[in-house]
Amino acid sequence: MGLDEQAPRATGASLSRAEPREPTTGSTARPTSVLVADDEPSLRRTLARMLSARGMQVHTAEDGQAALAVLQTQSIDVALVDLMMPKLGGFELLEHLQRHGIEIEVIIMTAYGDVETAVKAVQAGAYNFLTKPFRSNDEIALQIGKAAERRRLLARAATLEKALEERDKFGGLIGNSAGMRSVYQLAMGVASTSSTVLILGESGTGKELTARAVHQHSARANRPFVALNCSAIPENLIESELFGHVKGAFTGATTTRQGLFEAADRGTIFLDEIGDLPLLAQVKLLRTLQEGEIKPVGSDATRSVDVRVVAATNVDLRSLISKGRFREDLYYRLNVIVIQLPALRERVEDIPLLAYHFLKKAATRIGRDVRRISPDAIEALCAQPWPGNVRELENAIEHAVVFCKDDTITPVCLPFALQESSRGVPAPQAPGAAPSGLEASPSFFELTYRDAKSQALEQFERAYFSHLLQRTGGNVSEAARQAGLDRSNFRRAAKRAVGSLK
Repeated sequence: MGLDEQAPRATGASLSRAEPREPTTGSTARPTSVLVADDEPSLRRTLARMLSARGMQVHTAEDGQAALAVLQTQSIDVALVDLMMPKLGGFELLEHLQRHGIEIEVIIMTAYGDVETAVKAVQAGAYNFLTKPFRSNDEIALQIGKAAERRRLLARAATLEKALEERDKFGGLIGNSAGMRSVYQLAMGVASTSSTVLILGESGTGKELTARAVHQHSARANRPFVALNCSAIPENLIESELFGHVKGAFTGATTTRQGLFEAADRGTIFLDEIGDLPLLAQVKLLRTLQEGEIKPVGSDATRSVDVRVVAATNVDLRSLISKGRFREDLYYRLNVIVIQLPALRERVEDIPLLAYHFLKKAATRIGRDVRRISPDAIEALCAQPWPGNVRELENAIEHAVVFCKDDTITPVCLPFALQESSRGVPAPQAPGAAPSGLEASPSFFELTYRDAKSQALEQFERAYFSHLLQRTGGNVSEAARQAGLDRSNFRRAAKRAVGSLK
Protein backbone atom coordinates (compact mmCIF):
# COMPACT_ATOMS: atom_id res chain seq x y z
CA MET A 1 0.00 0.00 0.00
CA GLY A 2 1.38 3.42 -0.94
CA LEU A 3 1.92 6.21 1.53
CA ASP A 4 -0.70 8.41 -0.06
CA GLU A 5 -3.26 5.65 0.61
CA GLN A 6 -2.19 5.38 4.25
CA ALA A 7 -2.40 9.10 5.00
CA PRO A 8 -6.10 9.39 6.00
CA ARG A 9 -5.91 6.54 8.51
CA ALA A 10 -5.52 7.18 12.23
CA THR A 11 -4.39 3.66 13.14
CA GLY A 12 -2.13 0.92 11.87
CA ALA A 13 0.68 2.35 9.73
CA SER A 14 -0.55 5.90 10.13
CA LEU A 15 1.94 8.60 9.24
CA SER A 16 0.59 11.03 11.80
CA ARG A 17 1.21 8.96 14.93
CA ALA A 18 4.10 9.83 17.26
CA GLU A 19 7.09 7.82 16.13
CA PRO A 20 10.78 7.68 17.17
CA ARG A 21 12.77 10.60 15.84
CA GLU A 22 15.62 10.05 13.47
CA PRO A 23 18.90 10.25 15.42
CA THR A 24 21.20 13.18 14.73
CA THR A 25 24.92 13.51 15.33
CA GLY A 26 24.43 14.82 18.87
CA SER A 27 22.19 16.80 21.16
CA THR A 28 23.34 20.09 19.65
CA ALA A 29 23.49 18.90 16.02
CA ARG A 30 21.06 20.31 13.49
CA PRO A 31 18.32 17.93 12.29
CA THR A 32 18.74 16.01 9.07
CA SER A 33 17.68 18.21 6.15
CA VAL A 34 15.68 16.38 3.47
CA LEU A 35 14.44 17.48 0.06
CA VAL A 36 11.39 15.62 -1.28
CA ALA A 37 11.05 16.11 -5.05
CA ASP A 38 7.96 14.53 -6.65
CA ASP A 39 5.25 15.77 -9.00
CA GLU A 40 2.46 14.13 -6.94
CA PRO A 41 1.24 16.73 -4.39
CA SER A 42 -0.38 14.14 -2.09
CA LEU A 43 2.80 12.08 -1.89
CA ARG A 44 4.90 15.18 -1.19
CA ARG A 45 2.59 16.19 1.66
CA THR A 46 2.50 12.68 3.10
CA LEU A 47 6.26 12.25 3.03
CA ALA A 48 6.82 15.73 4.46
CA ARG A 49 4.44 15.04 7.36
CA MET A 50 6.00 11.67 8.16
CA LEU A 51 9.60 12.89 8.00
CA SER A 52 8.84 16.02 10.02
CA ALA A 53 7.26 13.84 12.70
CA ARG A 54 10.59 12.03 12.93
CA GLY A 55 12.49 15.22 13.61
CA MET A 56 13.75 15.98 10.12
CA GLN A 57 13.73 19.36 8.39
CA VAL A 58 11.80 18.89 5.13
CA HIS A 59 11.76 20.91 1.91
CA THR A 60 9.63 19.98 -1.10
CA ALA A 61 9.76 20.52 -4.85
CA GLU A 62 7.26 19.63 -7.57
CA ASP A 63 9.81 18.98 -10.33
CA GLY A 64 13.53 18.82 -11.07
CA GLN A 65 13.93 22.53 -11.77
CA ALA A 66 12.24 23.44 -8.48
CA ALA A 67 14.51 20.94 -6.73
CA LEU A 68 17.57 22.71 -8.13
CA ALA A 69 16.24 26.03 -6.86
CA VAL A 70 15.90 24.58 -3.34
CA LEU A 71 19.41 23.12 -3.49
CA GLN A 72 20.83 26.52 -4.40
CA THR A 73 19.37 28.18 -1.31
CA GLN A 74 19.19 25.44 1.33
CA SER A 75 21.72 23.10 2.95
CA ILE A 76 20.36 19.65 2.12
CA ASP A 77 21.71 16.33 3.44
CA VAL A 78 19.50 13.88 1.54
CA ALA A 79 17.32 14.33 -1.54
CA LEU A 80 14.41 11.93 -2.04
CA VAL A 81 13.83 12.30 -5.79
CA ASP A 82 11.24 10.78 -8.10
CA LEU A 83 12.76 9.17 -11.18
CA MET A 84 10.09 10.49 -13.56
CA MET A 85 9.37 14.22 -13.10
CA PRO A 86 8.53 17.11 -15.44
CA LYS A 87 11.26 19.46 -16.66
CA LEU A 88 14.10 17.49 -15.07
CA GLY A 89 13.87 13.82 -14.08
CA GLY A 90 15.66 12.15 -11.18
CA PHE A 91 18.45 10.73 -13.33
CA GLU A 92 19.10 14.09 -15.02
CA LEU A 93 19.01 15.85 -11.64
CA LEU A 94 21.61 13.43 -10.29
CA GLU A 95 23.87 14.10 -13.28
CA HIS A 96 23.48 17.86 -12.78
CA LEU A 97 24.44 17.59 -9.10
CA GLN A 98 27.54 15.57 -9.90
CA ARG A 99 28.55 17.84 -12.77
CA HIS A 100 28.37 20.92 -10.52
CA GLY A 101 29.97 19.30 -7.47
CA ILE A 102 26.86 19.56 -5.26
CA GLU A 103 27.54 16.96 -2.57
CA ILE A 104 24.34 15.45 -1.18
CA GLU A 105 22.99 11.91 -0.95
CA VAL A 106 20.29 11.11 -3.52
CA ILE A 107 17.67 8.39 -3.04
CA ILE A 108 15.67 7.65 -6.18
CA MET A 109 11.92 6.89 -5.92
CA THR A 110 10.58 4.76 -8.74
CA ALA A 111 7.75 2.48 -9.81
CA TYR A 112 8.49 -1.22 -10.19
CA GLY A 113 8.62 -0.91 -13.96
CA ASP A 114 11.53 1.56 -13.76
CA VAL A 115 13.74 -0.43 -11.39
CA GLU A 116 16.36 -1.08 -14.07
CA THR A 117 16.79 2.67 -14.63
CA ALA A 118 16.93 3.24 -10.87
CA VAL A 119 19.71 0.67 -10.56
CA LYS A 120 21.63 2.56 -13.23
CA ALA A 121 21.16 5.73 -11.19
CA VAL A 122 22.68 4.02 -8.15
CA GLN A 123 25.58 2.88 -10.30
CA ALA A 124 25.94 6.50 -11.42
CA GLY A 125 26.21 7.75 -7.83
CA ALA A 126 22.79 7.73 -6.16
CA TYR A 127 22.82 6.38 -2.61
CA ASN A 128 19.92 3.96 -3.13
CA PHE A 129 16.43 3.64 -4.61
CA LEU A 130 12.96 2.95 -3.20
CA THR A 131 10.14 1.38 -5.16
CA LYS A 132 6.55 2.63 -5.06
CA PRO A 133 4.29 1.81 -3.33
CA PHE A 134 6.55 1.95 -0.25
CA ARG A 135 6.44 -0.97 2.17
CA SER A 136 6.51 1.11 5.34
CA ASN A 137 7.43 4.40 6.95
CA ASP A 138 10.36 2.70 8.64
CA GLU A 139 11.86 1.64 5.33
CA ILE A 140 11.96 5.24 4.12
CA ALA A 141 13.23 6.65 7.41
CA LEU A 142 15.90 3.96 7.66
CA GLN A 143 17.25 4.68 4.18
CA ILE A 144 17.28 8.43 4.80
CA GLY A 145 18.98 7.91 8.16
CA LYS A 146 21.70 5.77 6.60
CA ALA A 147 22.21 8.24 3.76
CA ALA A 148 22.42 11.16 6.20
CA GLU A 149 24.96 9.29 8.33
CA ARG A 150 27.05 8.66 5.23
CA ARG A 151 26.87 12.36 4.34
CA ARG A 152 27.96 13.35 7.86
CA LEU A 153 30.81 10.85 7.73
CA LEU A 154 32.02 12.17 4.38
CA ALA A 155 31.74 15.77 5.58
CA ARG A 156 33.68 14.91 8.73
CA ALA A 157 36.39 13.23 6.67
CA ALA A 158 36.61 16.25 4.36
CA THR A 159 36.90 18.61 7.34
CA LEU A 160 39.66 16.54 8.90
CA GLU A 161 41.43 16.23 5.57
CA LYS A 162 41.42 20.01 5.21
CA ALA A 163 42.71 20.40 8.76
CA LEU A 164 45.50 17.93 8.01
CA GLU A 165 46.49 19.91 4.94
CA GLU A 166 46.77 23.03 7.12
CA ARG A 167 48.56 21.39 10.05
CA ASP A 168 52.03 22.46 8.92
CA LYS A 169 51.64 25.72 10.81
CA PHE A 170 54.21 24.25 13.18
CA GLY A 171 56.39 21.46 11.90
CA GLY A 172 53.65 18.96 11.17
CA LEU A 173 52.47 18.69 14.79
CA ILE A 174 48.81 17.71 14.82
CA GLY A 175 46.13 18.91 17.20
CA ASN A 176 43.82 21.83 17.86
CA SER A 177 43.25 21.27 21.59
CA ALA A 178 44.10 23.96 24.12
CA GLY A 179 47.04 21.90 25.34
CA MET A 180 48.56 21.61 21.88
CA ARG A 181 47.95 25.27 21.08
CA SER A 182 50.00 26.11 24.17
CA VAL A 183 52.75 23.82 22.89
CA TYR A 184 52.73 25.55 19.49
CA GLN A 185 52.87 28.98 21.08
CA LEU A 186 55.76 28.13 23.40
CA ALA A 187 57.72 26.17 20.81
CA MET A 188 57.32 28.88 18.17
CA GLY A 189 58.52 31.47 20.65
CA VAL A 190 61.62 29.53 21.66
CA ALA A 191 62.46 28.50 18.08
CA SER A 192 63.76 31.96 17.25
CA THR A 193 66.28 31.82 20.13
CA SER A 194 69.29 29.62 20.86
CA SER A 195 68.10 28.71 24.36
CA THR A 196 68.38 25.16 25.63
CA VAL A 197 64.99 23.41 25.66
CA LEU A 198 63.75 20.63 27.95
CA ILE A 199 60.73 18.69 26.64
CA LEU A 200 58.72 16.74 29.20
CA GLY A 201 56.05 14.17 28.44
CA GLU A 202 55.04 10.54 28.64
CA SER A 203 56.37 8.00 26.17
CA GLY A 204 54.71 8.34 22.78
CA THR A 205 53.59 11.96 23.14
CA GLY A 206 55.83 13.26 20.33
CA LYS A 207 58.90 14.66 22.05
CA GLU A 208 61.25 14.13 19.10
CA LEU A 209 58.68 15.55 16.66
CA THR A 210 58.45 18.64 18.85
CA ALA A 211 62.23 18.96 18.93
CA ARG A 212 62.36 18.72 15.14
CA ALA A 213 59.65 21.38 14.85
CA VAL A 214 61.67 23.75 17.05
CA HIS A 215 64.72 23.11 14.86
CA GLN A 216 62.80 23.56 11.59
CA HIS A 217 61.49 26.96 12.69
CA SER A 218 64.83 28.21 13.95
CA ALA A 219 67.70 29.99 12.21
CA ARG A 220 69.48 26.60 12.29
CA ALA A 221 66.87 24.92 10.09
CA ASN A 222 69.30 24.38 7.19
CA ARG A 223 71.89 22.86 9.51
CA PRO A 224 72.01 19.30 10.91
CA PHE A 225 69.45 17.90 13.33
CA VAL A 226 71.04 14.99 15.20
CA ALA A 227 69.05 12.76 17.58
CA LEU A 228 70.29 10.34 20.23
CA ASN A 229 68.38 8.13 22.64
CA CYS A 230 70.60 8.15 25.71
CA SER A 231 69.13 4.89 27.01
CA ALA A 232 70.00 3.02 23.81
CA ILE A 233 73.80 3.41 24.03
CA PRO A 234 75.93 1.29 26.42
CA GLU A 235 77.45 3.30 29.26
CA ASN A 236 81.02 2.61 28.13
CA LEU A 237 80.30 4.01 24.64
CA ILE A 238 78.08 7.01 25.36
CA GLU A 239 80.94 9.52 25.74
CA SER A 240 82.48 8.43 22.47
CA GLU A 241 79.08 8.65 20.80
CA LEU A 242 78.54 12.21 22.00
CA PHE A 243 82.02 13.71 21.89
CA GLY A 244 83.99 11.40 19.57
CA HIS A 245 87.33 9.73 20.22
CA VAL A 246 90.87 9.64 18.87
CA LYS A 247 92.63 6.61 17.51
CA GLY A 248 93.86 4.34 20.31
CA ALA A 249 91.68 5.96 22.97
CA PHE A 250 90.41 2.53 24.01
CA THR A 251 90.45 -1.05 22.82
CA GLY A 252 88.84 -1.17 19.41
CA ALA A 253 89.37 2.53 18.64
CA THR A 254 91.30 1.85 15.44
CA THR A 255 90.43 5.22 13.88
CA THR A 256 89.59 8.72 15.03
CA ARG A 257 85.81 9.19 15.11
CA GLN A 258 83.71 12.35 15.12
CA GLY A 259 81.04 12.58 17.84
CA LEU A 260 77.45 13.70 17.49
CA PHE A 261 78.15 17.18 18.88
CA GLU A 262 80.62 17.84 16.08
CA ALA A 263 78.20 16.33 13.56
CA ALA A 264 75.53 18.76 14.80
CA ASP A 265 77.81 21.83 14.71
CA ARG A 266 75.76 24.99 13.95
CA GLY A 267 72.64 22.84 14.18
CA THR A 268 70.61 21.09 16.88
CA ILE A 269 71.24 17.96 18.94
CA PHE A 270 68.27 16.17 20.49
CA LEU A 271 69.06 14.10 23.58
CA ASP A 272 66.11 11.86 24.33
CA GLU A 273 65.78 10.05 27.67
CA ILE A 274 68.31 12.46 29.17
CA GLY A 275 67.64 10.98 32.61
CA ASP A 276 69.46 7.81 31.54
CA LEU A 277 72.71 9.63 30.74
CA PRO A 278 75.54 8.24 32.95
CA LEU A 279 76.94 10.62 35.58
CA LEU A 280 80.39 10.87 33.97
CA ALA A 281 78.83 11.84 30.64
CA GLN A 282 76.66 14.35 32.50
CA VAL A 283 79.83 16.13 33.67
CA LYS A 284 81.09 16.43 30.10
CA LEU A 285 77.70 17.57 28.83
CA LEU A 286 77.59 20.26 31.50
CA ARG A 287 81.00 21.53 30.39
CA THR A 288 79.86 21.63 26.77
CA LEU A 289 76.78 23.64 27.71
CA GLN A 290 78.84 26.07 29.80
CA GLU A 291 81.89 26.50 27.57
CA GLY A 292 80.69 25.57 24.09
CA GLU A 293 83.56 23.08 23.86
CA ILE A 294 83.98 19.32 23.60
CA LYS A 295 86.92 17.07 24.36
CA PRO A 296 87.00 13.77 22.43
CA VAL A 297 87.77 10.63 24.43
CA GLY A 298 91.55 10.13 24.59
CA SER A 299 92.36 13.69 23.52
CA ASP A 300 93.83 16.56 25.54
CA ALA A 301 92.64 19.18 23.06
CA THR A 302 89.24 20.85 23.14
CA ARG A 303 87.19 21.83 20.11
CA SER A 304 84.64 24.61 19.90
CA VAL A 305 81.12 23.72 18.81
CA ASP A 306 78.00 25.79 18.24
CA VAL A 307 75.14 23.43 18.99
CA ARG A 308 71.67 23.99 20.35
CA VAL A 309 70.70 21.31 22.87
CA VAL A 310 67.13 20.06 23.12
CA ALA A 311 66.72 17.38 25.79
CA ALA A 312 63.69 15.27 26.64
CA THR A 313 62.58 12.88 29.34
CA ASN A 314 59.52 11.03 30.58
CA VAL A 315 60.79 10.81 34.18
CA ASP A 316 60.98 13.32 37.03
CA LEU A 317 64.55 14.64 36.92
CA ARG A 318 64.20 16.19 40.38
CA SER A 319 63.45 12.75 41.76
CA LEU A 320 66.63 11.45 40.09
CA ILE A 321 68.57 14.35 41.65
CA SER A 322 67.37 13.35 45.13
CA LYS A 323 68.55 9.80 44.45
CA GLY A 324 71.97 10.98 43.28
CA ARG A 325 71.42 9.80 39.72
CA PHE A 326 71.26 13.20 38.01
CA ARG A 327 73.37 16.31 38.53
CA GLU A 328 71.47 19.29 39.89
CA ASP A 329 73.72 21.79 38.09
CA LEU A 330 73.06 20.05 34.76
CA TYR A 331 69.33 20.08 35.49
CA TYR A 332 69.34 23.86 35.85
CA ARG A 333 71.40 24.21 32.65
CA LEU A 334 68.82 22.16 30.74
CA ASN A 335 65.78 23.62 32.47
CA VAL A 336 65.88 26.97 30.64
CA ILE A 337 62.74 26.62 28.52
CA VAL A 338 60.39 23.75 29.41
CA ILE A 339 57.77 22.41 26.99
CA GLN A 340 55.28 20.05 28.64
CA LEU A 341 53.52 17.77 26.15
CA PRO A 342 50.00 16.66 27.13
CA ALA A 343 49.15 12.98 27.22
CA LEU A 344 46.68 11.85 24.54
CA ARG A 345 44.01 11.20 27.18
CA GLU A 346 44.25 14.91 28.06
CA ARG A 347 43.48 16.01 24.49
CA VAL A 348 40.76 13.63 23.39
CA GLU A 349 39.39 16.19 20.93
CA ASP A 350 42.56 15.71 18.84
CA ILE A 351 42.03 11.96 18.40
CA PRO A 352 39.84 12.16 15.24
CA LEU A 353 42.36 14.45 13.55
CA LEU A 354 45.28 12.21 14.52
CA ALA A 355 43.36 9.09 13.51
CA TYR A 356 42.70 10.41 10.00
CA HIS A 357 46.33 11.47 9.66
CA PHE A 358 47.53 7.97 10.57
CA LEU A 359 44.85 6.42 8.35
CA LYS A 360 46.11 8.30 5.31
CA LYS A 361 49.71 7.50 6.18
CA ALA A 362 49.10 3.76 6.74
CA ALA A 363 46.79 3.30 3.76
CA THR A 364 49.36 4.88 1.44
CA ARG A 365 52.24 2.84 2.82
CA ILE A 366 50.40 -0.48 2.94
CA GLY A 367 48.54 0.08 -0.33
CA ARG A 368 44.97 -0.31 0.99
CA ASP A 369 42.00 1.74 -0.21
CA VAL A 370 40.76 2.67 3.26
CA ARG A 371 39.56 6.27 3.43
CA ARG A 372 37.13 6.75 6.30
CA ILE A 373 36.53 5.95 9.96
CA SER A 374 32.97 5.30 11.11
CA PRO A 375 31.51 7.45 13.92
CA ASP A 376 31.28 4.48 16.29
CA ALA A 377 34.94 3.64 15.62
CA ILE A 378 35.89 7.26 16.38
CA GLU A 379 33.84 6.99 19.57
CA ALA A 380 35.67 3.79 20.52
CA LEU A 381 39.04 5.45 19.91
CA CYS A 382 38.09 8.48 21.99
CA ALA A 383 37.05 6.22 24.88
CA GLN A 384 40.50 4.65 25.27
CA PRO A 385 43.02 5.71 27.98
CA TRP A 386 45.96 5.36 25.52
CA PRO A 387 48.84 4.67 27.94
CA GLY A 388 51.13 4.55 24.90
CA ASN A 389 49.75 7.89 23.71
CA VAL A 390 50.04 8.97 20.05
CA ARG A 391 52.39 6.12 19.18
CA GLU A 392 49.84 3.57 20.42
CA LEU A 393 47.06 5.28 18.45
CA GLU A 394 49.15 5.14 15.29
CA ASN A 395 49.72 1.40 15.78
CA ALA A 396 45.99 0.85 16.35
CA ILE A 397 45.08 2.66 13.13
CA GLU A 398 47.66 0.68 11.15
CA HIS A 399 46.18 -2.53 12.57
CA ALA A 400 42.71 -1.35 11.51
CA VAL A 401 43.88 -0.54 7.98
CA VAL A 402 45.38 -4.01 7.62
CA PHE A 403 42.24 -5.81 8.79
CA CYS A 404 39.59 -3.49 7.30
CA LYS A 405 37.51 -5.26 4.65
CA ASP A 406 36.22 -2.17 2.82
CA ASP A 407 36.93 1.55 2.65
CA THR A 408 35.70 2.41 6.16
CA ILE A 409 37.23 1.49 9.52
CA THR A 410 34.59 0.22 11.95
CA PRO A 411 35.08 -0.93 15.58
CA VAL A 412 35.52 -4.54 14.50
CA CYS A 413 38.65 -3.51 12.55
CA LEU A 414 40.35 -2.15 15.66
CA PRO A 415 42.77 -4.18 17.79
CA PHE A 416 40.83 -6.72 19.84
CA ALA A 417 41.44 -5.02 23.20
CA LEU A 418 39.91 -1.78 21.87
CA GLN A 419 36.84 -3.59 20.58
CA GLU A 420 36.28 -5.21 23.96
CA SER A 421 36.73 -2.10 26.06
CA SER A 422 34.58 -0.05 23.68
CA ARG A 423 31.69 -2.39 24.53
CA GLY A 424 32.45 -2.26 28.25
CA VAL A 425 33.89 -5.79 28.26
CA PRO A 426 37.19 -6.30 30.10
CA ALA A 427 40.10 -6.59 27.68
CA PRO A 428 42.29 -9.72 27.78
CA GLN A 429 44.67 -9.53 30.75
CA ALA A 430 47.53 -11.44 29.18
CA PRO A 431 48.89 -11.84 25.64
CA GLY A 432 47.79 -15.47 25.57
CA ALA A 433 44.31 -14.92 26.95
CA ALA A 434 41.42 -16.12 24.83
CA PRO A 435 38.94 -13.59 23.43
CA SER A 436 35.73 -13.07 25.39
CA GLY A 437 32.46 -14.09 23.78
CA LEU A 438 30.81 -11.56 21.51
CA GLU A 439 28.00 -9.62 23.10
CA ALA A 440 24.75 -9.67 21.17
CA SER A 441 24.29 -6.36 19.42
CA PRO A 442 20.82 -4.87 19.90
CA SER A 443 20.53 -4.79 16.10
CA PHE A 444 20.61 -8.61 16.06
CA PHE A 445 17.10 -8.69 17.51
CA GLU A 446 15.77 -6.75 14.54
CA LEU A 447 16.98 -9.45 12.12
CA THR A 448 15.73 -12.90 11.22
CA TYR A 449 17.38 -15.79 13.04
CA ARG A 450 19.30 -16.78 9.92
CA ASP A 451 20.59 -13.23 9.27
CA ALA A 452 21.45 -12.61 12.92
CA LYS A 453 23.34 -15.89 13.13
CA SER A 454 25.23 -15.11 9.93
CA GLN A 455 26.15 -11.62 11.17
CA ALA A 456 27.23 -12.91 14.58
CA LEU A 457 29.37 -15.62 12.97
CA GLU A 458 31.02 -13.06 10.69
CA GLN A 459 31.81 -10.81 13.68
CA PHE A 460 33.17 -13.75 15.66
CA GLU A 461 35.42 -14.93 12.83
CA ARG A 462 36.79 -11.46 12.21
CA ALA A 463 37.49 -10.92 15.93
CA TYR A 464 38.95 -14.43 16.33
CA PHE A 465 41.31 -14.32 13.36
CA SER A 466 42.30 -10.69 14.02
CA HIS A 467 43.20 -11.52 17.61
CA LEU A 468 45.09 -14.68 16.65
CA LEU A 469 47.13 -12.93 13.95
CA GLN A 470 47.86 -10.03 16.28
CA ARG A 471 48.95 -12.41 19.05
CA THR A 472 51.32 -14.28 16.73
CA GLY A 473 52.71 -11.16 15.08
CA GLY A 474 51.18 -12.11 11.74
CA ASN A 475 52.89 -15.53 11.66
CA VAL A 476 50.36 -17.53 9.65
CA SER A 477 51.93 -20.93 10.38
CA GLU A 478 51.93 -20.34 14.13
CA ALA A 479 48.43 -18.88 14.06
CA ALA A 480 47.19 -21.92 12.12
CA ARG A 481 48.81 -24.24 14.67
CA GLN A 482 47.11 -22.44 17.55
CA ALA A 483 43.78 -22.53 15.72
CA GLY A 484 44.09 -26.27 15.10
CA LEU A 485 43.84 -25.83 11.33
CA ASP A 486 46.20 -26.72 8.54
CA ARG A 487 47.92 -23.72 6.98
CA SER A 488 45.94 -23.61 3.73
CA ASN A 489 42.55 -23.85 5.45
CA PHE A 490 43.62 -21.22 7.97
CA ARG A 491 44.73 -18.83 5.23
CA ARG A 492 41.46 -19.29 3.38
CA ALA A 493 39.32 -18.73 6.48
CA ALA A 494 41.39 -15.80 7.76
CA LYS A 495 41.40 -14.09 4.36
CA ARG A 496 37.63 -14.43 4.17
CA ALA A 497 37.26 -12.96 7.67
CA VAL A 498 39.80 -10.14 7.75
CA GLY A 499 40.84 -9.52 4.16
CA SER A 500 44.32 -9.84 2.70
CA LEU A 501 47.10 -11.21 4.89
CA LYS A 502 50.60 -9.75 5.18
